[in-house]
Amino acid sequence: MSKNPNRKKQAKIIRGFRKVHRFTGATLFIFFFVVSISGLLLGWKKNSNDYLLSKTYEGTSTEFKNWLPIDSLQTNATAYFLEHISDEIAPTIERIDVRKEKGTAKFIFKNYYGIQVDGATGNLLHIERRRSDFIEGIHDGSALDVYFNTTGNPIKLIYTTIMGLALLLFTITGFWLWLGPKRMRRRT
Repeated sequence: MSKNPNRKKQAKIIRGFRKVHRFTGATLFIFFFVVSISGLLLGWKKNSNDYLLSKTYEGTSTEFKNWLPIDSLQTNATAYFLEHISDEIAPTIERIDVRKEKGTAKFIFKNYYGIQVDGATGNLLHIERRRSDFIEGIHDGSALDVYFNTTGNPIKLIYTTIMGLALLLFTITGFWLWLGPKRMRRRT
């Protein structure tokens, strides 16, 4: 019986993939764990009974012609922040989420708070702790950019690049760890 000369070469390739797969998994285990748990939580955020992300409350009008100007709504939201959350934390707005169909404007602050105001009256509808935004920051690494006050999100870019390439590497090596032995058995 003659041995297949390609069999040794294929076995060597599979061993190499196994080493890369094992090293990557061991090195990035904690990061994969964090990404998987945070991704699971993000997937459930709208079904968390308002714990991770509050529902959108309804204002009195869905017609923009009846709404106050955005700068007036922003003034109100900032005042509500200072009155109800803290007058010692800077109320820095990260973004404004306008929900015309609900008659609501959500003011999202950099410190993971959100204030929903009625678009027509400017009245306070809801104050929320936006846990889902914090979890998203953990998931994509941007929470570290916030913590270190970096410009341009360099930590997020490095983190997502490493994790994306690692997942790609895991997919390729995992596929070959599955397919390689099947091919070797077929050729014997």
